[in-house]
Amino acid sequence: MELRKRSPYCWELPAEGRMRVPGRVYATEEMLRGDEQRQPLRQVANVASLPGIVKAALAMPDMHWGYGFPIGGVAAFDWEEGILSPGGVGYDINCGVRLATTALGEDDLRPRLETLVDELYRSIPSGVGSTGSVKLSGKEARKVLQQGSRWAVAQGFGQERDLLHTEDGGCLPEADPGAVSERALKRGLRQLGTLGSGNHFLEVGVVDTVFDETAARTFGLAEGQVTLMLHSGSRGLGYQVCDDFLAVMNREAAGSGLAPPDRQLVCAWISSDIARQYFRAMNCAANYAWANRQILMHHARQVFERVFGAGPRDLAMDLLYDVCHNIAKRETHVVDGREQVLCVHRKGATRAFAPGHEAVCEAFRPAGQPILIPGDMGTCSYILAGTQKAMEETFGSSCHGAGRRLSRKAAKRASKGRVIYRELADKGILVRWTGRSTLAEEMPDAYKDVSEVVEVVHGAGIARKVARLRPLAVVKG
Repeated sequence: MELRKRSPYCWELPAEGRMRVPGRVYATEEMLRGDEQRQPLRQVANVASLPGIVKAALAMPDMHWGYGFPIGGVAAFDWEEGILSPGGVGYDINCGVRLATTALGEDDLRPRLETLVDELYRSIPSGVGSTGSVKLSGKEARKVLQQGSRWAVAQGFGQERDLLHTEDGGCLPEADPGAVSERALKRGLRQLGTLGSGNHFLEVGVVDTVFDETAARTFGLAEGQVTLMLHSGSRGLGYQVCDDFLAVMNREAAGSGLAPPDRQLVCAWISSDIARQYFRAMNCAANYAWANRQILMHHARQVFERVFGAGPRDLAMDLLYDVCHNIAKRETHVVDGREQVLCVHRKGATRAFAPGHEAVCEAFRPAGQPILIPGDMGTCSYILAGTQKAMEETFGSSCHGAGRRLSRKAAKRASKGRVIYRELADKGILVRWTGRSTLAEEMPDAYKDVSEVVEVVHGAGIARKVARLRPLAVVKG
């Protein structure tokens, strides 16, 4: 597959064969070298062949192989004549990140850092199959699926203003618990308020560099400020929703008239009953994920208050923003000079709406939507802001993280003979973990250089750098 350079940070895969539109990849030339890039590039071409796709199939610089769509993939389909694909959303529906700021400085934190990370590890359930302190009845679980973060706040897990700083207010309205299977619902009854496993984490960090003083002030950021970042999703409930609908769509594929080039790209016409049912169930899982992160932040805030003996006013732990990574949304964008209603799939990609956009909370509209980009455990994370160029080129989308460089198996092989937690401790980073192989699979070397990834989206103009965070302590599942 021949890539043609469109600009210093954007490459085009010409529409050939079954492709209906070109593929576009945001990357440096170095990022595109190596055989491991062939498979996700093939996935970009496969996505470009799906019916109803508009403009281009996109991939962000954190691109790597995923189920059906590449992780880091973005694609938009005409709402009337296009398709909806669970593979374009992923198994962890609304896996996302939220960032809270505090009134603490690094000097306040250092003497109590080890106590803090131990208390966070004890108080925040993590790991495969972990269960939390929030036990739901079937009736209450359905309320969570309909109300998302609003349910959590109503139960005392946080504050009303948290909703203003959450994408979509922490609730997608077209959620129907009746579209969610009993098995999926059952899996969600005991997992609310749990971190999960794999790449999910809780990270205490400090703002070490501000790139855009004006935007940083708008976001409430300052150098030396201690922050808390959470990365989690819809847990077993979201996984089951995806699994359920992949099975149904595969069974019905023969009569749909759809023949995607990859079985993992099984899909349904947006106008079909099964696609609309999946959309409603997916929204339920997204709402569950927002409620989950809201509860996690509330518990973390309580830990900070205990460890530092500080009240809410003195600690001032406020939610900066919560962003969603894995979702399909109905949005209106300008395509070829006219407004068009689209189904925008973002899989391992972050919404990056421009300054002034009505979907951006009012406090941040002058700067654009906050974009939260976690790195690996050992380097740094970034806060970016959305741009008008993103609206024009990428349906208001940007990258979502560093992106894997090594598979989990390859990372485990590469970590043999190394003591990852000691390597991190030598950098001044404390880490606590649950899974036996977690640190090996999630070691910093398993990921791309997040600074290089961020430089691509900043250089391409589809996001702009606001601040950088340095990790001090990490809790992994």
